Amino acid sequence: MSRTRRTASLTRRHVPFARGRRAAIAGTAVLAAALTACSGGADAGGSGKAAMKDKAPMAITVNLTGDKAKAGEPVTVKVAEGRLTSVKVTDAKGGELTGQIAADGRSWTSQRNASPGTSYKVEAKNDSNGTAGAQFTTAAADKVNKITISPQKGGTYGIAQPISLVFDNPVKNKAEVEKQLKVTTSNSTEGSWGWMKDYSGQDRVDWRPKEYWKPGTEVKLQMNLNGVDSGQGGGYFVRDYNTHFSIGKDQRIKVSLDDHRLTMTRDGSEIKQIPISAGTPGGKKASWEGKLVVMAKEGTIRMDSQTVGLGDAYDKMVDYSMRLTWSGMYAHAAPWNSANFGRANTSSGCVGMSNANAADFYAAVQPGDPFEVVGSGSKGKPEIGNGYGEWNESWAEWTARSALHGS
Repeated sequence: MSRTRRTASLTRRHVPFARGRRAAIAGTAVLAAALTACSGGADAGGSGKAAMKDKAPMAITVNLTGDKAKAGEPVTVKVAEGRLTSVKVTDAKGGELTGQIAADGRSWTSQRNASPGTSYKVEAKNDSNGTAGAQFTTAAADKVNKITISPQKGGTYGIAQPISLVFDNPVKNKAEVEKQLKVTTSNSTEGSWGWMKDYSGQDRVDWRPKEYWKPGTEVKLQMNLNGVDSGQGGGYFVRDYNTHFSIGKDQRIKVSLDDHRLTMTRDGSEIKQIPISAGTPGGKKASWEGKLVVMAKEGTIRMDSQTVGLGDAYDKMVDYSMRLTWSGMYAHAAPWNSANFGRANTSSGCVGMSNANAADFYAAVQPGDPFEVVGSGSKGKPEIGNGYGEWNESWAEWTARSALHGS
């Protein structure tokens, strides 16, 4: 059974500021500010006249120039004479590209890339108190890549909840993108990113801990993607993203296809046991098995068998629906199948139970709770991108999916 999946995307418009005059030499901006210094003293004849001496002007070169500079690479500033003491690169909205001066003082490089469609101002100083400046504007992106982020910011989730990022466009530069994704936790949880194809066919990267989360963990994700090139066919990212969430109770759910029972534990103690009827064995209506995750509590929804390739088998409103896969496996109330609860698996793939049990179970479940299905008569494990299937892989298998750490 299935629902339409909706995604949201955000856009950002950059407003360029007025550009100053520039001088270009061989495609590189070179600007100089004349510096003078006075040295007072008597001449050999004791006339007392002051001698004036001009210092050499300060000149800088910037690797990005003009009105259509190439985005997606760091800004580099070099000084012709002396040593740089400070460099500041800001955009029209006051945002700053921080960077570092080289050990020899002759150059400075930004830590972040220049973003597409953005005007920048460069201000530099050297060790003789000289100053120089430059301005440039990067070309607009031909294509912009965006992401859909799960889970939602500020929520509380179960111990199996991964971070999941789905990209609008292909990501060829996976390692470069993964470098910009920084996960921090309140208890130094070990984890890794892993790349896959989402059920939608889009590129996706998830972060899961090595073991299930510890209850109470606070999780933050900073995605410094502004100015990063996705690679061929993907376009640039033109904004940063961030999210945070918390881990709630240690709740675990197990369904036995053989015993027709659902068991729920909290902190290791059983709190519920519910008779169920799962998917009909031996075909498309069988249930998936393995370590699934409660993706969302969707409540009362319309379920139409045509959306999952089961013809006209059903089309009805269903209460207390909890999504387990993108392909349409749910746990939900199924009062029309009450004769089979605890006795036989006769559903169209979902885990059905009585209204009363479904209401009680729905109230207790957290999105992100692990939901393991065991026993005979399943149709196997779902593809990793069909829901949150990463827990069906060993830690070695999972880390091999990382673009930075995989083999």
